[in-house]
Amino acid sequence: MKFYTADLCDKYPNDIHVLEPLFKSYGGAKKMMGQIVTIKLPDNNKTLAEFLKTTQGDGKILVIDVEAKYTAVVGDNMMKFAYENNWSGIVVNGYVRDTKNTKEIDVGLFALGTCPKKTIETKDGVLHVKLNFAGVVFNEGDYLYADRDGIIVSHLPLEM
Repeated sequence: MKFYTADLCDKYPNDIHVLEPLFKSYGGAKKMMGQIVTIKLPDNNKTLAEFLKTTQGDGKILVIDVEAKYTAVVGDNMMKFAYENNWSGIVVNGYVRDTKNTKEIDVGLFALGTCPKKTIETKDGVLHVKLNFAGVVFNEGDYLYADRDGIIVSHLPLEM
C-alpha cells in the first residue's frame, strides 16, 4: 500500500475531505484504503456481527456510526471476522475494546478510544446509509484512506 494521506491531500486538495483529528489506530494494519460500506448502529453490535461473519469485504472499509456512545462495538472477535472475510479496515464513530489483541490482527481499525464495556442491547442496525460525523459525510461507495497522519475521504479513487 503505497500512499500517504499527507501526499494525497497535497495532490488532490479539492477532491478530499479530512476527518477531524478524533480517531486513534487500534488495528494491526497501520494504513488502510478502500471503498466505503456504511452501517448505523444503535447501542449494540448485533447487525455488525452478523454482517462481518457473512459478508466478503473484498478490501473495502466498514464505516460504523454509533454516535460516539461510550460502549465498545468492536473488539477482537469482530476484527477476526473482518480479517477472515478480507476487509481492509473499520472506522468507528465510537469505541473499541480488546486492543491488545486487535493490534495483532492485520486489519485497520480507527476509533475514538477504548471502553472495556461491550454493548448489550439487541436492536437492529441499518446498512448502506449516508453517515455524517467528524466533519465529513460518508456515502456508500466513496473511498477512504487512513494512516498515522489522519483519515481522508474522496468521492473518487485517488492515485499517487
